[in-house]
Amino acid sequence: MTTSTSTQRDVPPATSNDINVRNRLDDYFRRWLGAVPQPDCAQLIVTGIRDEPGWDGKVRPIQGVTGPEGTVLAVSPAFAHRFAGVDLDALFRDAGLPDAHDRLQATLGVAVSFGMPTFRWAETAADHPEIGEWVDNDDQRIPDWLRIFNGGVLATFDDAENYQAGVGLKRHNDIAREISVGTDPEHRGQGYATQLVAQAARTIIGEGGVPIYQHGGENDASGRVADLAGIPDRGWHMLEIHPGAVGDVRG
Repeated sequence: MTTSTSTQRDVPPATSNDINVRNRLDDYFRRWLGAVPQPDCAQLIVTGIRDEPGWDGKVRPIQGVTGPEGTVLAVSPAFAHRFAGVDLDALFRDAGLPDAHDRLQATLGVAVSFGMPTFRWAETAADHPEIGEWVDNDDQRIPDWLRIFNGGVLATFDDAENYQAGVGLKRHNDIAREISVGTDPEHRGQGYATQLVAQAARTIIGEGGVPIYQHGGENDASGRVADLAGIPDRGWHMLEIHPGAVGDVRG
């Protein structure tokens, strides 16, 4: 296990001329976690990055990713002592087992909530019609859940201007936008979500960013939307631990 301290303030912004979206993702990892995942190297990064507010103003002190290319867990200095001597590979190897939460709490010695959603990103977007329009957060046609997003809102409406489906973007930084999608119950099953997610991903890539997408492992419907929109499951998961919190969490 590698442990280091980093703030990663010197990574230049991604630009629209950067055609390698994976390079953009690595830049995002450096800014978000302080390191890029490396094969056969579970990295614990102690960094003040985790003391900074996220897209919604909330501080998330322990976050990371794990997947085929390795594991990075970034920890606020205030919680670094909880991980002294902890084997990260062993900690997350069986994270899907029923007693994983109990074992995590026992290892860290503090009550925690734990989230491990599927973590996806797109290098290209599927070729679907662009049916949505970008609207302001205070547009009276959109539902309340879309008003919280800081990276843009994309929605589609019927001929009477009634909301059908929408995408909200979480702007994590100037590189990464996370796509969230929801469809009005009366309009489900018509492909609106897939088309909007693909359109949003295409826009993010065209603006020089990387589109990311997360969902719970049990949310098959959200996974299908991502697949059809061209955002594949590469076997990655986000890691999020909230000391003292209750229930599952996701950033």
